Amino acid sequence: MKISKKDALVWFEFFAELPEDEELMIKQQEIVYATFAQIEEAIDYRNDMLMSEIGNLKNLEGRTLYVGNDSKFPNGCRSCLLGTGLSAIRKTNKCNIECKFCYNYGGLDDIPPVGEGMWEIGGTKFYEKDIDLLLSIHKKPTGISYVYLEPFMEIEKYYPLIRKFRKAGIHQHLYTNGILATEESLKALGEAGLDELRFNLGAANCADKVIENIRIAKKYIKNVGIETPMTPEFFEGFFRKKQAILDTKLDFINCAELHLNENNIDNYYGENMYICRQGYVSPIWSRELTLKFMKIADDEKWDLAVHDCSNYTKFARNLNLSSKEGKWFGASNYACEFPRTPYEAFLPILRDESFKFLTEEELPAGYKAGELFF
Repeated sequence: MKISKKDALVWFEFFAELPEDEELMIKQQEIVYATFAQIEEAIDYRNDMLMSEIGNLKNLEGRTLYVGNDSKFPNGCRSCLLGTGLSAIRKTNKCNIECKFCYNYGGLDDIPPVGEGMWEIGGTKFYEKDIDLLLSIHKKPTGISYVYLEPFMEIEKYYPLIRKFRKAGIHQHLYTNGILATEESLKALGEAGLDELRFNLGAANCADKVIENIRIAKKYIKNVGIETPMTPEFFEGFFRKKQAILDTKLDFINCAELHLNENNIDNYYGENMYICRQGYVSPIWSRELTLKFMKIADDEKWDLAVHDCSNYTKFARNLNLSSKEGKWFGASNYACEFPRTPYEAFLPILRDESFKFLTEEELPAGYKAGELFF
């Protein structure tokens, strides 16, 4: 059904007041999904208009979009979208800062440790001495990534493991906010064999120190770039220091569409939200800003790749991984990260008079507010 924005608002105000344990009736669920579809259709239309303005928009086998230098598109992303997925390696359960967009916001002191001397790979705990056994039994992944949370809190522990996977010929990349990096540690990472380093420049609000560390990293590590959730703060901060950032000669910028969970959603209270394929919940400005960012990069012919790491890209990533794992046709772990739909998060966009649904119809009998449900 093509529910009207007015009817959707009436119903969502009602849903937002329901007790958390109260289940919706089938017809009410249809109203929820119809509303989500209406919002998403309007968002897709707006984004399609922005994409049409990018002269040299490129497509990676239908799985993601980017602009710029093909040779600088990050191999870590190719592994994620085309290879055998992105095998995450976890070690450090601490961070030196707290970002409002962090998926662990408000709970950084409650992150369980991996274990002394241990690494978590594929949900299993390993000692460094176990890696040879792992490599002798499992098929090598096309790439691995070091995540969770800030590796430079104890970066010296990473060098031996990186050497092992380097010897095995596996592409490796690591994420950091870059604040604790030093020339010594960046050089050591390069010597150990790290292929790719990704700076979350938005975490440091485009700090000069981190920009300088990007420049230093390029001396020792082959592929260096930025991967940051696209927010208004990052967008504005980047363009204040655009030339200094581009002068580092970085290879790529991954603009991640910000998606929210129970930990960080309150930091974006009142923003216009949508839900993508009944999965990730995001502020509508995140991908809009990415597409505007990409247009500027394309118009100005930056010598790097700018990647639209959108919710669609993450949907494709999960399908690719499931396929490579031999799961059933259509299997994916892409899903909503809220145990209960946060109906109240969609009230601002339904109340926004400037946001229009593309088409609207009157609700059929039995779906209107105040009518009985059978």
